[in-house]
Amino acid sequence: MVDTNPLLILSSSSSQDHIYHASTSQNRHHSSSSIDEKTAGWINKRPFKKPILLLLCTTFGAIFFLIVVFCVTYDKNDDYNIMMNTSSSTPTAPIIIDTDSPPETLLGRGVREGVSEKCFRLPPMDVGTDLVFPWTNSMLAWQRSAYHFQPPNNWMNDPDGPLFYKGWYHLFYQWNPDSAIWGNITWGHAVSTDLIHWLYLPLAMVPDHWYDFNGVWTGSATILPNGSIVMIYTGSTDKSVQVQNVAFPANLSDPLLLHWVKYSGNPVLFPPQGIQLKDFRDPTTAWFVNGKWRLAIGSKVNTTGIALVYETLDFLEYKLLDGWLHAVPATGMWECVDFYPVSTTEDNGLDTSANGPGVKHVLKASLDDNKHDYYAIGTYALESDSWTPDDPEMDVGIGIRYDYGKYYASKTFYDPKKERRVLWGWIGETDSENADIKKDWAGLQSIPREVVFDTKTKSNLIQWPVEEVESLRLVKKEFKELEIKAGSVLPLEIGAATQLDIVAEFEVKSNALERTKEADVLYNCSTSNGAAGRGVLGPFGLLVLADKSCSEQTAIYFYVAKGTDGNLKSFFCADESRSSLANDVGKQIYGSIVPVLDDEKFAMRILVDHSIVEAFAQGGRTCITSRVYPTKAIYEAAKLFIFNNATETSVKVTSLQIWQMNSAFIQWYPFDKDFE
Repeated sequence: MVDTNPLLILSSSSSQDHIYHASTSQNRHHSSSSIDEKTAGWINKRPFKKPILLLLCTTFGAIFFLIVVFCVTYDKNDDYNIMMNTSSSTPTAPIIIDTDSPPETLLGRGVREGVSEKCFRLPPMDVGTDLVFPWTNSMLAWQRSAYHFQPPNNWMNDPDGPLFYKGWYHLFYQWNPDSAIWGNITWGHAVSTDLIHWLYLPLAMVPDHWYDFNGVWTGSATILPNGSIVMIYTGSTDKSVQVQNVAFPANLSDPLLLHWVKYSGNPVLFPPQGIQLKDFRDPTTAWFVNGKWRLAIGSKVNTTGIALVYETLDFLEYKLLDGWLHAVPATGMWECVDFYPVSTTEDNGLDTSANGPGVKHVLKASLDDNKHDYYAIGTYALESDSWTPDDPEMDVGIGIRYDYGKYYASKTFYDPKKERRVLWGWIGETDSENADIKKDWAGLQSIPREVVFDTKTKSNLIQWPVEEVESLRLVKKEFKELEIKAGSVLPLEIGAATQLDIVAEFEVKSNALERTKEADVLYNCSTSNGAAGRGVLGPFGLLVLADKSCSEQTAIYFYVAKGTDGNLKSFFCADESRSSLANDVGKQIYGSIVPVLDDEKFAMRILVDHSIVEAFAQGGRTCITSRVYPTKAIYEAAKLFIFNNATETSVKVTSLQIWQMNSAFIQWYPFDKDFE
């Protein structure tokens, strides 16, 4: 075991040993009255005999000083304007912080264009004036994932129009083919036979018309009963107005759906009266009701998030239905709305148009204000075209989230091949744009998750990695009946720990909290000092992507707290605060309550894939995705530990299974070969 508790080695802020300062080779001491040697000699030989000469020299010196200051200031402001993308000639210049400007004046990516922030920035208090971490190419190369989907290079965000067609899973995605920074959004395209091994295809759609001049933004696919496909997407016009457009496959006999034709009558929808021109985006997959199709579009009225519903017969002409599908005050703009049925009696997925007995409907929105994906379960009334949450206190935007980490702009689709509902989510970066530019990519997609109704709690969804990811499992190590004493950390000898699939179960004695009299009602994953915050029962879990000394570590753990009523509450958390010695990356502590039923052990599954860690508690009731950027715990130096940082109680690991994971070997489609 480790002699000292590595959870307490580092505080949340790194020591000065791990802060790197930019070079200061420039001369910071400029003389404002420099004169040449000849002039100096003349002055020494001819003393001033008249005050007017002294006044003239002083005046000229002051003018020269002002000219120098103006030139320096002009150059600095010009550089700042270029970096802040105020010049059209540099549309993808990196955002930097100008130390002479207040942080609140900084403009982000996408906000002016009418979408959510597409640039990660550390809070102002976390950014020093001249601090920079010296990332090496080796460090940056390690960050690229091995089995998560990401394009060959450059920027990626929202998943678009996922579907299954003629033996292929299709994923379209927001891609900037020219830069690792958001902008010039086109639709990338990839196909797979198993949702894991992907093949890149040529671009599906590009911004080549006035109605999508500023970007082919998020959209959804609807497969009609006759087998035809309609793709509805948001375009940002040449005037930055958000409109809805339609595209169709050029050749339905092509299983790869390589070519798409935009409808000549686009756009088919403009922002309706009362909706701002930049608050009308991201249409859903359509569902069939009483002989007509309906689809929802996200928006807001003042600060109330809403989902508008349109009705259509042919996807070319639409009628806005009265009222809203749903609205929640103070939740702001709803992006990437999703609406789909789940079975309350079966463990299979349902087609988007399913309804009737034993069916609930999930309404999900991506909140522009806080960049989180919230969902709620409720009842859909066909005649009034309205949705009501089962629990108003757990409504959209104020209740349950898909994922409590870095996870946004998600979208589901029905997979008829395996009769399941599959969820995609965009996982953005939490490092600097400069690092993204250097490594030449930004953003990836989560492992697709199967989504079902939790028939035990009847109040939430279960999300679980699709079974196909298990095809990547290689060598397995298994540990059983390990007792982890309070305050201890145990290294697990498994070799390199960069690509892992971990399944762990913990058992705690039923009388473990009887010795404590004080309630722990204030416990919160984000505010309770992470894995270093000790209680009678917790935290306990795993340290992933840790170096040998645990100076870098990402903790995934449970914490059990006692309420004032004497009942226990279980939390599932991820602590990134010690994940990296770098000072220019985000290091959050995420998490939430997770229901652990009386007959259940504490169970977690963790997918580690270089700079992304996806964690699932209790079969997928609570999920947390982390982006981490270690500087030491990389390649063979990445290790795995199990820990129990409780003050008194031991924890038993009843089962711990760890698989090394293979790469998915994502590559371009081999058009020169017969792929049958």
